[in-house]
This record gives sequence, C-alpha cells and structure tokens, in this order.
Amino acid sequence: MINLHDVKAGDTVIVEYEGEKHEGLVLEVNREDKQVCVQTGEQEFWYELADVYAIPLNEEQLLKLKFTKEDISPNPDNRRIYVRGPFSVMFHDLDGREATRLDYRDEHREIKGVLTVNQLQNHYHEMTNFHLD
Repeated sequence: MINLHDVKAGDTVIVEYEGEKHEGLVLEVNREDKQVCVQTGEQEFWYELADVYAIPLNEEQLLKLKFTKEDISPNPDNRRIYVRGPFSVMFHDLDGREATRLDYRDEHREIKGVLTVNQLQNHYHEMTNFHLD
C-alpha cells in the first residue's frame, strides 16, 4: 500500500485488481474517501488506497524515465549516478545507510533511504516545475 500524502496526479503507480497488478498513471486523488483514479492502458478506474502500490526506484525505472547512467571511474564508495538534462539522481552510502541525492542546478536534496518512482516524480516536479514521465 502507498501513503496517501505521497500520491499526486501524474504519478506512476502499480494497482491491483482481481489479483492482477498493472502499472498506471494517477489521474486524480480523492483524499476524503482515500481513493485514487488510475489510468491503466485505455481504461481508468477508482482504486481503494489498499490496492495502490509504489514502484521501487531502481536502474530499470530510471532508464524507463529517460535517465542515462553516468560512468564513474574510479568509484570507491559505490556511487551510482543517473542524469536527465540538468537533473541527477545519485545513490550512495551515507553513514552506513543507503541514501539518495537529488541535484538540479543549485538545489540539492539528500534523502535517507531509497525513493519510489512516484516520490522521485514529486521531487522532480517541485525542483524543476516540470512533470517527470
């Protein structure tokens, strides 16, 4: 299940219906009824929050979002950097824990732990004023 405060229109999520999971685009959020309208393919449907899941952010998802992997050599602390225009996502270790650093021009955000796709989309929108899809 996803946190309601993390879901915004335009986010990419996974929805479950009759035991099948599908990736879809959030069209609308009804915070009062805790429901999310998601378009999967040609159809849109309102889902209960319990049937909406976040997509873990990994290399496959970043490449799908048109990021490119930057080669770092040598790489002593196992950093992985992905770039899309002036925006970059860096996975690294911070005090022995996984962390994600987001950079856009002169703005930097250090997030402890791993993000999900919809959280990245929301940070990207806040930092650039453009939606990431």
